[in-house]
Amino acid sequence: MPKFVIEREIPGAGKLSPQDLQAISKKSCGVLTGMGPQIQWVQSYVTDDKVYCVYIAPDEETVRAHARQGEFPANRVSEVKATIDPTTAE
Repeated sequence: MPKFVIEREIPGAGKLSPQDLQAISKKSCGVLTGMGPQIQWVQSYVTDDKVYCVYIAPDEETVRAHARQGEFPANRVSEVKATIDPTTAE
C-alpha cells in the first residue's frame, strides 16, 4: 500500500499545547475509525508553522477525504517513492 507525506500549513503549530495536540490526534483517530482500515496514520512531525504527517493509504484521494472529514488542511500530498537512510550508503 502506498505511503504519503502530507504537508499541513498550520500557523503557530509549534506553539500548540500538549492538550491541543491530543485533541487534534483524537479527532484524526475518530475520522480514521470511521473510514476503516484502508487508511492508517503512521506519525506526524510538528514544526513552527507546519505539520508533516505520514499516512498509508490506497491513494491520494483517500488521504484528502480524511483531511476534509477532519477539517484539517492538506496543502500538499506527496506519494513516497522510496525511503533512504544512512544504511542506504552501505
